[in-house]
Amino acid sequence: MTRVRFCGRDFTEAELECLRAICADRTAYPTRSSIARALCEATGWRDQLGRLKEMSAKVALLRMAAASLIELPPPRHGNQNARLARYLDATQLSFDLAPRASSLAELGDIELRLVKERSASRTWNELIATHHYLGYVPLCGAQLRYLIEASAGIIGALSFGPSAWKCRPRDAHIGWDQATREKRLHLVVGNARFLILPQLRVPHLASKILGAATRRLASDWREAYGYQPVLVETFVETGRFSGTSYRAANWLHVGQTAGRGKLDRYHARALPVKDVYLYPLHRSYRSILTAPV
Repeated sequence: MTRVRFCGRDFTEAELECLRAICADRTAYPTRSSIARALCEATGWRDQLGRLKEMSAKVALLRMAAASLIELPPPRHGNQNARLARYLDATQLSFDLAPRASSLAELGDIELRLVKERSASRTWNELIATHHYLGYVPLCGAQLRYLIEASAGIIGALSFGPSAWKCRPRDAHIGWDQATREKRLHLVVGNARFLILPQLRVPHLASKILGAATRRLASDWREAYGYQPVLVETFVETGRFSGTSYRAANWLHVGQTAGRGKLDRYHARALPVKDVYLYPLHRSYRSILTAPV
Protein backbone atom coordinates (compact mmCIF):
# COMPACT_ATOMS: atom_id res chain seq x y z
CA MET A 1 0.00 0.00 0.00
CA THR A 2 1.52 3.30 -1.10
CA ARG A 3 -1.33 5.70 -0.23
CA VAL A 4 -4.91 5.72 1.03
CA ARG A 5 -7.64 8.36 0.80
CA PHE A 6 -9.76 9.64 3.66
CA CYS A 7 -11.98 12.74 3.71
CA GLY A 8 -10.76 13.89 0.32
CA ARG A 9 -7.05 13.64 1.15
CA ASP A 10 -4.43 11.10 0.14
CA PHE A 11 -2.17 9.81 2.91
CA THR A 12 1.16 8.23 2.02
CA GLU A 13 2.64 5.30 3.89
CA ALA A 14 5.22 7.66 5.41
CA GLU A 15 2.43 9.89 6.72
CA LEU A 16 0.63 6.89 8.18
CA GLU A 17 3.80 5.82 9.95
CA CYS A 18 4.15 9.33 11.36
CA LEU A 19 0.53 9.20 12.50
CA ARG A 20 1.03 5.82 14.18
CA ALA A 21 3.95 7.29 16.12
CA ILE A 22 1.74 10.18 17.22
CA CYS A 23 -1.01 7.78 18.33
CA ALA A 24 1.47 5.71 20.29
CA ASP A 25 2.73 8.71 22.28
CA ARG A 26 -0.12 8.93 24.80
CA THR A 27 1.85 11.33 27.00
CA ALA A 28 2.17 14.06 24.36
CA TYR A 29 -1.11 13.21 22.60
CA PRO A 30 -3.56 11.74 25.13
CA THR A 31 -6.79 12.60 23.30
CA ARG A 32 -8.24 12.19 19.84
CA SER A 33 -8.43 15.96 19.50
CA SER A 34 -4.73 16.36 20.21
CA ILE A 35 -3.94 13.62 17.67
CA ALA A 36 -6.10 15.35 15.07
CA ARG A 37 -4.25 18.64 15.62
CA ALA A 38 -0.90 16.91 15.41
CA LEU A 39 -1.94 15.16 12.19
CA CYS A 40 -2.93 18.48 10.61
CA GLU A 41 0.30 20.16 11.68
CA ALA A 42 2.49 17.27 10.52
CA THR A 43 0.86 17.03 7.09
CA GLY A 44 0.03 20.70 6.50
CA TRP A 45 -3.69 19.92 6.34
CA ARG A 46 -5.27 23.39 6.36
CA ASP A 47 -8.25 25.17 4.86
CA GLN A 48 -8.31 28.16 2.54
CA LEU A 49 -7.78 30.52 5.48
CA GLY A 50 -4.79 28.57 6.75
CA ARG A 51 -6.65 27.02 9.69
CA LEU A 52 -6.02 23.42 10.71
CA LYS A 53 -8.74 21.11 9.35
CA GLU A 54 -9.26 19.44 12.71
CA MET A 55 -12.85 18.31 12.12
CA SER A 56 -11.95 16.58 8.86
CA ALA A 57 -8.94 15.05 10.61
CA LYS A 58 -11.14 13.67 13.40
CA VAL A 59 -13.40 11.99 10.86
CA ALA A 60 -10.39 10.64 8.97
CA LEU A 61 -8.94 9.23 12.20
CA LEU A 62 -12.16 7.36 12.95
CA ARG A 63 -12.20 5.85 9.47
CA MET A 64 -8.52 4.90 9.66
CA ALA A 65 -9.17 3.21 13.02
CA ALA A 66 -12.16 1.35 11.55
CA ALA A 67 -9.87 0.14 8.75
CA SER A 68 -7.33 -1.06 11.37
CA LEU A 69 -4.67 1.33 10.07
CA ILE A 70 -4.20 3.06 13.43
CA GLU A 71 -5.21 2.62 17.08
CA LEU A 72 -6.87 5.54 18.84
CA PRO A 73 -7.31 6.20 22.55
CA PRO A 74 -10.88 5.76 23.81
CA PRO A 75 -13.14 8.85 23.45
CA ARG A 76 -12.87 11.12 26.47
CA HIS A 77 -16.53 12.13 26.59
CA GLY A 78 -18.33 9.03 25.36
CA ASN A 79 -20.92 8.93 22.60
CA GLN A 80 -22.35 12.38 21.80
CA ASN A 81 -25.47 10.96 20.13
CA ALA A 82 -26.37 8.95 23.21
CA ARG A 83 -25.86 12.00 25.43
CA LEU A 84 -28.15 14.09 23.23
CA ALA A 85 -30.81 11.35 23.18
CA ARG A 86 -30.79 11.17 26.99
CA TYR A 87 -31.03 14.94 27.17
CA LEU A 88 -34.03 15.04 24.85
CA ASP A 89 -35.76 12.23 26.77
CA ALA A 90 -35.36 14.13 30.02
CA THR A 91 -36.43 17.60 28.87
CA GLN A 92 -38.88 19.36 26.66
CA LEU A 93 -37.86 21.65 23.84
CA SER A 94 -36.44 24.83 25.32
CA PHE A 95 -38.12 27.22 22.84
CA ASP A 96 -41.60 28.08 21.67
CA LEU A 97 -42.75 26.41 18.48
CA ALA A 98 -44.51 28.55 15.93
CA PRO A 99 -48.31 28.22 15.83
CA ARG A 100 -50.13 26.82 12.85
CA ALA A 101 -50.46 29.06 9.83
CA SER A 102 -52.10 28.61 6.46
CA SER A 103 -50.38 31.28 4.34
CA LEU A 104 -47.11 33.15 3.96
CA ALA A 105 -48.92 36.33 4.95
CA GLU A 106 -49.91 34.81 8.29
CA LEU A 107 -46.31 33.82 9.00
CA GLY A 108 -44.97 37.29 8.32
CA ASP A 109 -41.37 38.05 7.38
CA ILE A 110 -39.11 35.00 7.22
CA GLU A 111 -35.47 35.26 8.31
CA LEU A 112 -32.58 32.81 8.26
CA ARG A 113 -30.46 33.22 11.39
CA LEU A 114 -26.95 31.82 11.14
CA VAL A 115 -26.18 29.55 14.08
CA LYS A 116 -23.19 30.92 15.98
CA GLU A 117 -23.99 30.93 19.69
CA ARG A 118 -24.13 27.77 21.81
CA SER A 119 -27.79 28.35 22.68
CA ALA A 120 -28.73 28.58 18.99
CA SER A 121 -26.71 25.42 18.30
CA ARG A 122 -28.61 23.54 20.99
CA THR A 123 -31.91 24.76 19.56
CA TRP A 124 -30.92 23.61 16.07
CA ASN A 125 -29.86 20.21 17.39
CA GLU A 126 -33.12 19.78 19.31
CA LEU A 127 -35.21 20.69 16.28
CA ILE A 128 -33.47 18.18 14.03
CA ALA A 129 -33.37 15.42 16.66
CA THR A 130 -37.06 15.82 17.42
CA HIS A 131 -38.64 16.51 14.02
CA HIS A 132 -36.34 15.44 11.17
CA TYR A 133 -36.85 11.90 9.87
CA LEU A 134 -33.08 11.29 9.76
CA GLY A 135 -32.61 12.49 13.33
CA TYR A 136 -29.61 14.33 14.70
CA VAL A 137 -26.11 13.35 13.55
CA PRO A 138 -23.18 15.72 14.16
CA LEU A 139 -22.14 17.41 10.93
CA CYS A 140 -18.52 16.99 9.90
CA GLY A 141 -16.23 19.35 8.07
CA ALA A 142 -17.07 22.85 6.83
CA GLN A 143 -20.70 23.65 7.56
CA LEU A 144 -23.29 26.38 8.03
CA ARG A 145 -26.48 25.96 10.04
CA TYR A 146 -29.49 28.25 10.03
CA LEU A 147 -32.57 28.62 12.19
CA ILE A 148 -35.62 29.61 10.16
CA GLU A 149 -37.64 32.25 11.95
CA ALA A 150 -40.89 34.11 11.28
CA SER A 151 -42.71 36.76 13.28
CA ALA A 152 -44.61 33.94 15.02
CA GLY A 153 -41.40 32.18 16.14
CA ILE A 154 -39.04 29.43 14.99
CA ILE A 155 -40.47 27.47 12.07
CA GLY A 156 -37.58 25.22 10.99
CA ALA A 157 -33.89 24.54 10.48
CA LEU A 158 -31.50 24.27 7.56
CA SER A 159 -27.87 23.26 7.09
CA PHE A 160 -25.17 23.02 4.44
CA GLY A 161 -21.98 20.97 4.55
CA PRO A 162 -19.49 19.05 2.40
CA SER A 163 -20.66 17.62 -0.91
CA ALA A 164 -20.68 13.94 -1.80
CA TRP A 165 -17.27 12.59 -2.77
CA LYS A 166 -18.71 10.90 -5.86
CA CYS A 167 -22.09 11.26 -7.54
CA ARG A 168 -22.41 10.03 -11.12
CA PRO A 169 -25.34 12.26 -12.22
CA ARG A 170 -23.72 15.36 -10.70
CA ASP A 171 -20.28 14.60 -12.07
CA ALA A 172 -21.68 13.95 -15.57
CA HIS A 173 -23.66 17.18 -15.49
CA ILE A 174 -20.57 19.18 -14.53
CA GLY A 175 -18.28 17.29 -16.91
CA TRP A 176 -15.81 16.17 -14.26
CA ASP A 177 -13.00 13.69 -14.57
CA GLN A 178 -11.54 12.27 -11.37
CA ALA A 179 -8.53 14.59 -11.13
CA THR A 180 -10.59 17.74 -11.68
CA ARG A 181 -13.27 16.61 -9.26
CA GLU A 182 -10.68 16.07 -6.53
CA LYS A 183 -9.31 19.59 -7.02
CA ARG A 184 -12.64 21.41 -7.32
CA LEU A 185 -14.93 19.45 -4.99
CA HIS A 186 -14.67 22.04 -2.22
CA LEU A 187 -16.52 24.48 -4.49
CA VAL A 188 -19.65 22.33 -4.23
CA VAL A 189 -21.58 22.25 -0.96
CA GLY A 190 -24.41 19.96 0.10
CA ASN A 191 -27.80 20.81 1.58
CA ALA A 192 -27.49 18.37 4.48
CA ARG A 193 -30.75 19.08 6.37
CA PHE A 194 -33.96 20.97 5.63
CA LEU A 195 -36.78 20.98 8.17
CA ILE A 196 -40.06 22.86 8.37
CA LEU A 197 -42.00 22.13 11.55
CA PRO A 198 -44.66 19.51 10.87
CA GLN A 199 -47.61 21.58 12.09
CA LEU A 200 -47.05 24.06 9.26
CA ARG A 201 -48.75 23.43 5.93
CA VAL A 202 -48.05 26.64 4.04
CA PRO A 203 -48.00 26.73 0.23
CA HIS A 204 -44.72 27.98 -1.28
CA LEU A 205 -43.01 28.21 2.13
CA ALA A 206 -40.28 25.66 1.36
CA SER A 207 -39.33 27.19 -1.98
CA LYS A 208 -39.29 30.67 -0.41
CA ILE A 209 -36.85 29.45 2.27
CA LEU A 210 -34.65 27.73 -0.29
CA GLY A 211 -34.51 30.91 -2.35
CA ALA A 212 -33.51 32.98 0.68
CA ALA A 213 -30.81 30.44 1.57
CA THR A 214 -29.21 30.23 -1.87
CA ARG A 215 -29.11 34.04 -2.18
CA ARG A 216 -26.86 34.37 0.86
CA LEU A 217 -25.05 31.04 0.98
CA ALA A 218 -21.98 31.96 -1.10
CA SER A 219 -21.23 35.12 0.88
CA ASP A 220 -21.86 33.44 4.24
CA TRP A 221 -19.54 30.59 3.24
CA ARG A 222 -16.84 33.01 2.09
CA GLU A 223 -17.00 34.85 5.39
CA ALA A 224 -16.69 31.60 7.34
CA TYR A 225 -14.16 29.72 5.18
CA GLY A 226 -12.43 32.20 2.88
CA TYR A 227 -13.80 31.06 -0.48
CA GLN A 228 -17.10 31.00 -2.36
CA PRO A 229 -18.80 27.80 -3.50
CA VAL A 230 -20.37 27.90 -6.96
CA LEU A 231 -22.84 25.00 -6.75
CA VAL A 232 -25.16 23.40 -4.20
CA GLU A 233 -26.41 19.81 -4.27
CA THR A 234 -29.06 17.88 -2.41
CA PHE A 235 -30.44 14.35 -2.41
CA VAL A 236 -34.19 13.73 -2.11
CA GLU A 237 -35.37 10.25 -1.12
CA THR A 238 -37.77 9.22 -3.89
CA GLY A 239 -40.00 6.97 -1.79
CA ARG A 240 -40.57 9.70 0.78
CA PHE A 241 -40.55 13.06 -1.03
CA SER A 242 -41.40 14.34 -4.50
CA GLY A 243 -38.85 17.18 -4.66
CA THR A 244 -41.57 19.69 -5.57
CA SER A 245 -40.11 22.43 -3.39
CA TYR A 246 -36.66 22.14 -4.97
CA ARG A 247 -38.15 22.24 -8.46
CA ALA A 248 -40.24 25.28 -7.51
CA ALA A 249 -37.07 26.99 -6.28
CA ASN A 250 -35.43 26.34 -9.69
CA TRP A 251 -33.06 23.58 -8.61
CA LEU A 252 -31.98 21.30 -11.47
CA HIS A 253 -32.91 17.62 -11.39
CA VAL A 254 -29.92 15.81 -12.92
CA GLY A 255 -30.66 12.15 -12.18
CA GLN A 256 -30.85 9.55 -9.43
CA THR A 257 -28.41 7.74 -7.19
CA ALA A 258 -27.93 4.00 -7.61
CA GLY A 259 -28.95 3.29 -4.01
CA ARG A 260 -25.61 1.73 -3.15
CA GLY A 261 -23.74 4.18 -0.94
CA LYS A 262 -20.00 4.60 -0.60
CA LEU A 263 -19.50 1.37 1.40
CA ASP A 264 -21.39 -0.95 -0.97
CA ARG A 265 -18.53 -3.01 -2.37
CA TYR A 266 -20.81 -5.91 -3.35
CA HIS A 267 -23.48 -3.93 -5.23
CA ALA A 268 -26.19 -4.84 -2.73
CA ARG A 269 -28.03 -1.52 -3.29
CA ALA A 270 -29.29 -1.41 0.29
CA LEU A 271 -29.86 2.38 0.46
CA PRO A 272 -32.94 4.26 -0.79
CA VAL A 273 -32.74 5.70 -4.29
CA LYS A 274 -32.52 9.50 -4.22
CA ASP A 275 -33.14 12.22 -6.78
CA VAL A 276 -30.13 14.50 -7.29
CA TYR A 277 -30.79 18.25 -7.46
CA LEU A 278 -28.29 21.04 -8.13
CA TYR A 279 -28.50 24.81 -7.77
CA PRO A 280 -25.89 27.10 -9.38
CA LEU A 281 -24.52 29.87 -7.18
CA HIS A 282 -22.51 31.30 -10.09
CA ARG A 283 -23.57 31.58 -13.72
CA SER A 284 -20.22 30.17 -14.89
CA TYR A 285 -20.16 27.31 -12.41
CA ARG A 286 -19.37 24.69 -15.05
CA SER A 287 -16.32 26.50 -16.41
CA ILE A 288 -15.08 27.21 -12.88
CA LEU A 289 -15.50 23.59 -11.80
CA THR A 290 -13.87 22.17 -14.94
CA ALA A 291 -10.97 24.64 -15.15
CA PRO A 292 -7.61 22.90 -15.76
CA VAL A 293 -5.94 21.73 -12.54
